[in-house]
Amino acid sequence: MSHRIGGVLAPVVTPFKADLAPDSRRFIAHCKWLLSHNCGLAVFGTNSEANSLSMEERAMLLDELVAAGVDPSRMMPGTGCCSIMETVKLTKQAVGNGCAGVLMLPPFYYKDVSEEGLYRYFSEVVQRVGDARLKIYLYHIPPVAIVGITPRLVERLLAAYPNAIAGMKDSSGDWHNTKTFLDAFAETGFDVFVGSESFLLANMRNGGVGTISATANVNPAAIHKLYVACAEQSKFENRESKLEALQERLNVVRQVFSSRKFPSMIAALKQTIAIYADDPAWRTVRPPLVELTPDEAKILGAELKAIGFTMPGVRRASEA
Repeated sequence: MSHRIGGVLAPVVTPFKADLAPDSRRFIAHCKWLLSHNCGLAVFGTNSEANSLSMEERAMLLDELVAAGVDPSRMMPGTGCCSIMETVKLTKQAVGNGCAGVLMLPPFYYKDVSEEGLYRYFSEVVQRVGDARLKIYLYHIPPVAIVGITPRLVERLLAAYPNAIAGMKDSSGDWHNTKTFLDAFAETGFDVFVGSESFLLANMRNGGVGTISATANVNPAAIHKLYVACAEQSKFENRESKLEALQERLNVVRQVFSSRKFPSMIAALKQTIAIYADDPAWRTVRPPLVELTPDEAKILGAELKAIGFTMPGVRRASEA
């Protein structure tokens, strides 16, 4: 477990059947498609509708992925729950399966909790899992969770558990916040992922290790192309201008999915897979989320066509 995961990961969208049960066949097929485009799997993240899944459903899907031959060293499952006990159980399962790490939300129901309370939570998890292979990536997403991760909390956790606390995903949407963590901890081996590929170039220039991005679900190859170009040691001609051009292209795609004209980014991502795989079942989301209306779906399809967007190789799960 000494090798650290990096690069581009997707918080894999979770397909559902008509009765809202997780659709493991489509889920596994999508994970394999992502891996074929050099994209790792942050299953059970925000865009996976993870907090609309039960602990048992997450555990079942992870077991089915592993049983299907999906490489666990390319996985960073989300295991953070409000309950310490559920977090511990899911984390033990991920570590036991050989996953590269776990992405861990702070307990998010109670607001305005103290740094001491959060420290005790993560400390309990590390101690109760009790496995030297454990690699935790702290998940900072204050727009959703409200409860966040502070530099002081990271400092305390690294001092107490330097081998278990591996890094973080910053989904604050605030580059200055990300830069604060990079400046403070990047040289200590604390790996920083940005939560949007819009910040990938900046992150890589400042010692970050990649991105865990919702739109990697549909645009993995292009995001990976920028990551590889950033990571290359050789200085190719017009390197910086080419990197910025790749970043700008990613931003154009990201902007389509960030549009407020759609009910949620999750619904727009699922609709996109439904369009390009010619598989309407992918449209389904769990309440309280709602799918795109037929008119919204037409708008999304037209906007993607206008920017020349494609999803090479994606197809119905029955054909995968």
